[in-house]
Amino acid sequence: YLYTSMAYPTDYGYIEHTLGGDGDPLDALVLLNESVVPGTHLWVRPVAVYHMVDEAGDDAKILCVPAKDPRWDAIQDLGDVNPFLRDEIEHFFQTYKTLEPGKSAEQGEWHDLAAAIKEVEASLARYEG
Repeated sequence: YLYTSMAYPTDYGYIEHTLGGDGDPLDALVLLNESVVPGTHLWVRPVAVYHMVDEAGDDAKILCVPAKDPRWDAIQDLGDVNPFLRDEIEHFFQTYKTLEPGKSAEQGEWHDLAAAIKEVEASLARYEG
């Protein structure tokens, strides 16, 4: 539930069997041609990570595309993602908690595929304990 009159700029979910720096499963932003029904499991691949901090700590967002969909073959790394879309995602995460009492979000930074893979691997290891 969002307190602001905004909508997520992409489909939003999490990567199973992970534990992010904030104690929750690692967040995933999925670029799709059409949104899917909530609760749908997707096979995706990472292309970048948006590192931000909120009131719970580190809160990385893994930007993903469908793993087996050739329409997304051109998107392999951060540089392949439309700069306006990156700005739109940043703006969303800078403002989506502004009306929610006790919540905060700090400006984040984009990092490339290698950093995204490293974040996923660290979150998988954190989950395993």
